[in-house]
Amino acid sequence: MTKHSTNWIVTSLIALGSLLVLFPLYMAVAIALKNPEEMAKSVFSLPTGLHFENFKNAIEATNFFSALGNSFVITVCSVGFILLTNSLVSYAIARNMNKKFFKGLYFYFISAMFIPFQIIMLPIVKLTTDLHMNNMPGLIILYIVYGLAFNIFVYVGYIRTIPVELEEAATVDGASTYGTFWRIIFPLLAPINATIAILSCLSTWNDFMLPLIILGKPESYTLPLVQYVFQGQFSTDFNLAFASYLLALAPMVIVYLIAQKWIINGITQGAVK
Repeated sequence: MTKHSTNWIVTSLIALGSLLVLFPLYMAVAIALKNPEEMAKSVFSLPTGLHFENFKNAIEATNFFSALGNSFVITVCSVGFILLTNSLVSYAIARNMNKKFFKGLYFYFISAMFIPFQIIMLPIVKLTTDLHMNNMPGLIILYIVYGLAFNIFVYVGYIRTIPVELEEAATVDGASTYGTFWRIIFPLLAPINATIAILSCLSTWNDFMLPLIILGKPESYTLPLVQYVFQGQFSTDFNLAFASYLLALAPMVIVYLIAQKWIINGITQGAVK
């Protein structure tokens, strides 16, 4: 039998990395379960009592379920339309890269990745206000368009690895261009769709800046946006704030736990391909 020696350098780095991830999580949970008196004594100590009323008070202070519903609608609609529209645009570009127009269009979209959001922030506010798009539907459209550059970059690279012969066979069988895409190509995009969906879901759910500048009415605020309620002029209620942060984090953790099988399969298939 061969003995496998332990690589202590790698093991130490993994342990250090785990601590760097787990320590902020421990701090968040500990602070959320403390009261202000315990916070004043020590920030790092374990809570002496479990103050679950912090979560109840945080739910009431943020109107949690309304904000949760807004975040859910915006995220689901954005991710759904991103997968349908961005993949279709990418397919058209990927299969026509030999033409100057489509090649120029590809680099035009990619160039948007190098423009900082802060530069286009004020024009976006002005444009959305003039078009009466400073609401949830307008925000969804912005998420679809704003992710177009990176998504096209990823999709085009993947689609070009799919053999053209599959489409030629479908055309011989009488399939139209749209029929070929939806019946042949789109199912083959499952691994990259999983990647795009995960990244889009996380960025949309956690985004703070775009909802802040677009959404005008408090009843349409998302979960990251309602965290502002704990920021006072002279002080911050850290116990309620951290309880609220954990509540806002929980849906994404639950989604990952449920969907991890499909996420891992998608990444594995993508690696094999």
